[in-house]
Amino acid sequence: MTQSVVVQVGQCGNQIGCCFWDLALREHATVNQKGIYDEAISSFFRNVDTRVVGDGSSISKGIIRSLKARAVLVDMEEGVVNEILQGPLRDVFDSKQLITDISGSGNNWAMGHKVFGSLYREQILEKLRKSAEHCDCLQCFFIIHSMGGGTGSGFGTFLLKVLEDEFPEVYRFVTAVYPSSEDDVITSPYNSLLAMKELNEHADCVLPVDNQSLFDIISKIDLVVSSGKLGPLVKPDSLVTSGARAFKKQHKKPFDAMNNIVANLLLHLTRLDQMFSDAFSKDHQLIQADPKHSLYLACALMVRGNVQISDLRRNIERLKPSLQFVSWNQEGWKTSLCSVPPVGHSHSLLALANNTCVKPTFIELRERFMRLYKKKAHLHHYLQVEGMEESCFTEAVSSLSALIEEYDQLDATKSVPVESVPRLSVAVK
Repeated sequence: MTQSVVVQVGQCGNQIGCCFWDLALREHATVNQKGIYDEAISSFFRNVDTRVVGDGSSISKGIIRSLKARAVLVDMEEGVVNEILQGPLRDVFDSKQLITDISGSGNNWAMGHKVFGSLYREQILEKLRKSAEHCDCLQCFFIIHSMGGGTGSGFGTFLLKVLEDEFPEVYRFVTAVYPSSEDDVITSPYNSLLAMKELNEHADCVLPVDNQSLFDIISKIDLVVSSGKLGPLVKPDSLVTSGARAFKKQHKKPFDAMNNIVANLLLHLTRLDQMFSDAFSKDHQLIQADPKHSLYLACALMVRGNVQISDLRRNIERLKPSLQFVSWNQEGWKTSLCSVPPVGHSHSLLALANNTCVKPTFIELRERFMRLYKKKAHLHHYLQVEGMEESCFTEAVSSLSALIEEYDQLDATKSVPVESVPRLSVAVK
């Protein structure tokens, strides 16, 4: 059985990670009510204590204590990690697999990447090796971080290079949360662009998410919850609807429900065929994009619950005429089925795609970056960090521009013969 290690970096990464582990435990408790350690649990947990307290019908303290998350928690401010360690999931995490500081990265990519990266390199490497040693067959590292802050963008991307050097055969999957245009961190365009260059060079797969899309999704779910029309497929205790209620009621933590959506990725509140249609509509993307009017390079559909392979085939054939694929990969579909539904649903669908619709997100990010960079605004905060030069900024914008140009070239090939079509040199992502 293959295993994965989750690395949570920065405030955003750790908050999303906490939602992920809570969801994973709930699902295992629902399916595996006797609390027996099996291959499914071993994907993300290791067994350190086989004792079970209670009847095992829920996530009792005994079950939690028998499991340790395959996780490394990193933050250069200790507040969020301390909150996790004082919360209901505190026994899930190994206290030796944490790295914290007290000063923070000051919303500065250079501090997270150059200063704290160098300072904590050996410590993070030791903890990554320890996590790998507990795996029988390590398949990938999942890195969760934001792009706008200092630790998430800086240390998170520093970590990618460390993983590439030390574990070159292990996949590096990244969930990167992009800031919205209304982001209150003024230096987030700098941080995001500098981080983008590192993702392009060192990540195997990037799953981009932006805060505005998360907010829009939560608002829609909240309307459904408030109307009381959940439909036959969603129970009142659904993890998605409970997240929406948290968003509505817990004003002190407005990002709780948004983090919950990232942890769930894509869970739908609709009928089966409509679920497939929604996966390709602009209203159900985790970035601001419209994939139906852009070009697909490849698409993977991962379905859970009471869904047959015939349902998958039927819906793919139904949707094919409305989706544009690159001419050299017209059959670029991958599918997977898992019979176990998520908690509170009869079925769910996650669609992962490489599509040129991501290009406007990158263009807007570059424009925001250039508005700051032309004025040299806040540049001195970065350049005062040892090893940081202005060429880092010019190289980063060149890297992003090259990526945008590649997607431009692909968009221009919609009516070009197959033999003349260039192939994309990066794997997004």
